[in-house]
Amino acid sequence: MIDDFDLHGREEAFDPFSVVLFKALQVIAFLFFVVFIIISPKANEGKIDSKAEFIITMDWPDNHPDDMDIFVQDPLGNIAWYRRREAGFLVLDRDDRGGLNDFVMVNGRKQQTKVREELVSIRGFVAGEYTVNVYHFTALTKQPVPVTVTVQKLNPVAKIVARETVDTAEGGTELTAIRFTMDAQGEVTGTSREARSILRGMHNAWNKNR
Repeated sequence: MIDDFDLHGREEAFDPFSVVLFKALQVIAFLFFVVFIIISPKANEGKIDSKAEFIITMDWPDNHPDDMDIFVQDPLGNIAWYRRREAGFLVLDRDDRGGLNDFVMVNGRKQQTKVREELVSIRGFVAGEYTVNVYHFTALTKQPVPVTVTVQKLNPVAKIVARETVDTAEGGTELTAIRFTMDAQGEVTGTSREARSILRGMHNAWNKNR
């Protein structure tokens, strides 16, 4: 009697052929999916898809109040630092001023972060020597601060090509952390710790052009 009110559709007559055909289509679809998984290229672990070719990281102890600055000079004399964030293929991606600007925005509110880190990326190849220096801008603690500089090649796979730690205790101190040479294909051919002042070179060039 409930069928008189048309509240439920009537059941169609059972058709074995339709059921078999439907199951066959399900099997074909499943096999197609399996074949697609097999022939699709596998992910290459460690592969970096980045516009940068190298990343240079300078970090010092978490929550440290002192302000450290990184200076990177390429073979053409271009220098990336906090007053010139882009120079040639060099880009200062992060300028960390110790406890002054270490925060992130969460739900519209500033929250302090503990990480102390500056980042410079190299976005193309220029053959020759690069110099990476650490400058102790503000020494609030008056204590030695270990600063680690890491040079990482990103493509085709990420790998560390140099890492050094220097200790600096006085404000206004400039130390060479790493010098490395690169060929025209972007391969690092050598590293050095020989001291070389970038700031002195900048000062001499400024006096010469006055």
